[in-house]
Formats: sequence, C-alpha cells, structure tokens
Amino acid sequence: MKKYATVDPTNGNVVQEFDSMTDAEVAASLTRSHAAYRSWHTKDLAERCALLQRIADLHRQHAIDLAKLMTLEMGKPITQAKAEVELSAAIYEYYATSGQQLLADEELDIAGAGRAIVRTAPIGPLLGVMPWNFPYYQMARFVAPNLLLGNTILLKHASNCPQQALRIAEIIHAAGAPEGVYQNLFATSGQVADIIASPKLQGVSLTGSERAGSAIGALAGQYLKKCVLELGGSDPFLVLPAADIDKAASAAAAGRFGNAGQACTSPKRLIIDSSNWDKFLEAFLAKAAEWQTGDPMSEDTRLGPMSTAQARAELAEQVDDAVSKGATVHLGGAVPEGRGAYYPATVLSGVTPDMRAYREELFGPVAILYRVDSVDEAITLANDSPYGLGSAVFTDDQKQAAYVTDRLEVGMVGINTTIKSAPDLPFGGVKASGIGRELGKFGLNEFANKKLIRII
Repeated sequence: MKKYATVDPTNGNVVQEFDSMTDAEVAASLTRSHAAYRSWHTKDLAERCALLQRIADLHRQHAIDLAKLMTLEMGKPITQAKAEVELSAAIYEYYATSGQQLLADEELDIAGAGRAIVRTAPIGPLLGVMPWNFPYYQMARFVAPNLLLGNTILLKHASNCPQQALRIAEIIHAAGAPEGVYQNLFATSGQVADIIASPKLQGVSLTGSERAGSAIGALAGQYLKKCVLELGGSDPFLVLPAADIDKAASAAAAGRFGNAGQACTSPKRLIIDSSNWDKFLEAFLAKAAEWQTGDPMSEDTRLGPMSTAQARAELAEQVDDAVSKGATVHLGGAVPEGRGAYYPATVLSGVTPDMRAYREELFGPVAILYRVDSVDEAITLANDSPYGLGSAVFTDDQKQAAYVTDRLEVGMVGINTTIKSAPDLPFGGVKASGIGRELGKFGLNEFANKKLIRII
C-alpha cells in the first residue's frame, strides 16, 4: 500500500491510494511558497481578512461533504464530524472579523524621548505537520492566523487523510488564495526534514505524538527555526468533595468517549475523592454504557471505530497489560469480534505505577479511575505525569477550585467543565505536552515578528 491512502476504519478496506511527492515537486512547492510570500504579506489586511471569511463560508457551504470525508477516512461519527467542520469555520471567521484589532499597532509607554510602537508582522513561509484525529480543526488553528498575518503555508496532513487534504486545498484555492499561498504536500518524513533545513522556511508547527515532536523540535533547533509543538496529553479530571456528581459524570463521559477517545485533551485520568467514589462510579458507568459502537455514518452513533487497526491493537495491549497486573475492568475491556477498528467504551480502576496505563497516554475510549483521600493527594496524582496539557476540576467550592488550579502543572484548567476549544481561547500545554500556544492572540503571535519601531 502507498504511503497516503484512504482506509475505511469500519472494515479495513483500502478505498483510494495516492503517490507521495517527488523531491523535485517538494522543492518546487517550497520555492512557490517563498515567492508567494513576497506579494502576499504586502496585500491589504482587509483583503486577507476577506479571504478567511470566504474560507469559513465555503466550509459551511460544503459541511456535509467535508464531514462525510472525515467519517470515511478516520471514523469520526458524522454528527461529531459536522461539529468539527463548524468549529473550523468559526476559527477562520474569528480571524477574519478580528484581524484589524489583533494586528493593530501597540504603542509602548516608554521612559525615553519620542515614541515606540510594536507592529505585528509576518515572518515568511511556514510548514504545518498535522494529525488525523481532528483534521480540519487542527489545520484551521494553524492556517487561519498565519494567513491573516501574511505568512504562506505548506501543509502536510496525516497519511490516512489524503482526500480531506485535497478537499481543503480546493476550498482555500476556491476562496481566492493566490498561487503558492497555501499548498498541500504529500511529503515523506525525509522531505519534511529537507524543508525544515531550507533557508526559505521560517517556522514549523506540529500537532502529533511526543516522538514526532522530539524529531521536529530537534530539526527546528538545529536550523534555528521557530517551532510550535502540540503533543500528547493525559489530562486529569478531579472530582472533589463539593462536586455536582451528575454534572461531573456527564462531562467526564462526553469528554472521554467523544471522537472514540482520540483527543489530546480528553480526560483520561479521573481522580475521585473517596467521599464521592461510590456515587461517581455508579453515575459514570451509567453514562459510559450509553456510548455504544455503531456505523459512524449514522446520526445516532456516538462511538465509531478507532482510526486504524494498529491504533486499536496498541490500546488493547495497554489495557491487557493493566488487567494482567491487577487492574479492575468495570466496563468493556475486550476487542470485539468482526471487522473494523472498533473498541468499546472501557472503564478501569486499580491502575498502579508498574502498569503501562499509568504513564502512557491511552489514545482511545478507555477511562481510568483513581480514588484519593484528600485534595492534596488529588493534586499530587494529577501532576504525576510526563504530560501537562489540559485538566478539569469539579467542585462548587470556589476557594478550593482556586487552590487546586494554582497547583496543577498544566497549560489549561476547566472549572466544572472539560477543556473545549474556542477560536479566541489560547490552547497549549507544558512538560511533554508541547511548546507554544495556538488560537486567539497568543496563537497569532507565535509566528509573528514583533517589530519595534522607535520614533524620535
């Protein structure tokens, strides 16, 4: 099978294959991006905003077709796929409507004579290396702010999303993007390395695994390129003594099992105060049982297949390792018979540090419950992870919520909510969860030249 291919995860059938680009084609794309930057960043800001609005409009106009492609290539249930298309459109629209404000000059209050202004300017061609789990949304949060800035984009999608990659490129071109401003790349890992090494490229953004982030980050450092890395997560979900149990159980189930658990900010470790253990376990199991697998093209399906058979096999190995070492299975936990990369909603407890599931990210529909006897014990357990992306704290005690928030080693905290992405909210983490931020003004500034202008 060729590197870029549509493989239906409901049955494993290869639907369509695509050739990777030649080295000459990749080099030509980079040359076009470099040449296009010279004119694109000088376009009037209103023109760039108008392009982003047209991209948003075309997402909405073709929402059903875009959603069906996502469901075909990575198995996301169609209702969730349509919601992702709308979120992507909202991101383009946010930067279209807020562009003038976001890029306004900032005058500094200085001690010396004259005036000082900071102008937010572009830096040049950028490379995005994007994942399969949220294929439209992940690229929107990289592409939208950088097209607004005046940067040009080379975009490498995941190898199992080729038709989505081509379709989004069509939409951006149909919206009126000039030649070379946005280009899709069916590139190999070696070609990605060559692009980063080129003096024509000014930055790279990757959303993916810790391993991929380490490789891209090393290359970016070697060639002095700015990079943003959005990597894995093992988000803690704390249910403290004053929590609303029904609200917490509903949020935990929706957050953990949506997108078949294949989300970096999915609440993977549910940390429950012992005073709420029995009530929460009962409520959460009832909610988890509602997440039944089915045909992802059906409007009624909540839990589709995982992205690939290989991904399911890795998850099953992690669960089997935990169970073999004494973990308790409350729900699910077994690979179903039949075709497709399906895995049931699964709930474990009794996971200990000698199990893979304690340290590794479980990228699938598996929730792990931990019982603790104090708020400080909950914080210690929450921070006992190589990751530090998102988190959730459920309690009606505002003082306690503030205490916990200040002590969690994460990039994002939701109080009585899981982390839900929004166009105007910064997204990112600490520790092994990555470097930098996306979305809002913070995301806009990652690949910007904050140019000082001194006037005497």
